[in-house]
Amino acid sequence: MNMHAPTGVIAPAPPKTLADTGLSIVMMRDIMLKTMFRKNLEHVSSISEAICLSLPLTQQLVEIAREQRLVEAQGTLHAGSGSEMAFQLSDAGKSRALDALSQSEYYGALPVPLERYKVQVQNQSVKNVQITRDRLLANMGHLILPDTLLEELGPAVSSGRSILLYGPPGNGKSAISNGIRDALGDVIYIPHCIEYAGQVITLYDPIVHNLVDDAPDQVSSLRRTDNRYDKRYLLCERPTVMTGGELMLDMLDLNYNPVSRTYQASLQLKATGGVFIVDDLGRQEEPPQALINRWIVPMEAGYDILALQSGEKFEVPFDTLVVFSTNFHPNKLFDSAALRRIFYKIKIDGPTQEEFLKVFAMVAKKKKMPLDEATLIHMLKVKYPTIDNIYANYHGNFLIDQMISACEYEGVANHMTPDLLDRAWSHMYVIDEEIVH
Repeated sequence: MNMHAPTGVIAPAPPKTLADTGLSIVMMRDIMLKTMFRKNLEHVSSISEAICLSLPLTQQLVEIAREQRLVEAQGTLHAGSGSEMAFQLSDAGKSRALDALSQSEYYGALPVPLERYKVQVQNQSVKNVQITRDRLLANMGHLILPDTLLEELGPAVSSGRSILLYGPPGNGKSAISNGIRDALGDVIYIPHCIEYAGQVITLYDPIVHNLVDDAPDQVSSLRRTDNRYDKRYLLCERPTVMTGGELMLDMLDLNYNPVSRTYQASLQLKATGGVFIVDDLGRQEEPPQALINRWIVPMEAGYDILALQSGEKFEVPFDTLVVFSTNFHPNKLFDSAALRRIFYKIKIDGPTQEEFLKVFAMVAKKKKMPLDEATLIHMLKVKYPTIDNIYANYHGNFLIDQMISACEYEGVANHMTPDLLDRAWSHMYVIDEEIVH
């Protein structure tokens, strides 16, 4: 996706001094030593890139470590070093790096203090995104949706409040959820990691966060200008976390690795500034009521509470559009108190016969399957009455794909007949009958 930094989002200002990072000198120094040790770095430019700190400030950090006899200059410029002085860890520096690694294996980009990150979250809140009708249509134009549904979805998405999509399966609830995500459309700044109480919590996740090309300067790393924004952040599309039946409650808490003594952000925290989609609600091992109870405080208060291994609890921002999607009736999943806390409840019904035929014709055209009047009449007059004329949006795709597969197998051009439709229909539903052993 070709996106550019949004005019409405304030970029995090680059630190001008080491104090501006909000981190202690000891923490920055130790992360630098660990990074030099683990990545075998010896030039200030490569250290600067690895810890995501400007060249001048990285030079200051190296000088501090030199004064403490943890880093020493190698003294000579060698082939391949260009005009840069090379540095190496002294024995005391290696010892300090190993000691720091025994406390936490984390190395690389310097973290952003949680309190600083909270300010950035406010500057790029998902609640600041204004979704227009045209924008929603542009991202859902491939779906046949009633106008009344778009009128409900628009204000729901713009509000940044929780949404429950419910209704019979196969009618596009997941596709609508994806359309909501795409309609957000702009980009935000995501830190590599955040810091709280001296602990580093990795936030950036390449599976969740899609990097945006930030037009890097076409110059050498020594001359690279890194004063546009704080390089501890990455420019990304607004994130989307999508979970289904695999969702467990512990995924919504910090993930601590006891071997490396490092923390990974929870799924909720990774979704900050974007969308959290819970698909197929009711299919998880966890009871739906328990899942919704976990979200009640964050959705209402705008913050979540996480805990460190020590048991210390702390607040993190909860700036996420939560979209629940279920095939069950909401009254069977939640009590009235939980339902009351979900701000928008939108039913996604199956299509009318007219809407279904539009979808069917659109799919046929896309897949180069000629329409046949006799087959359409057979489908509407013979097949659908057997299921009480209940139409679903997925039927068109399913039936046409089945007929195309049969044509390919028989080595004939794509075409539809009542017989081919019957064969396709027989694969769409399982006949309710006893299996004789």
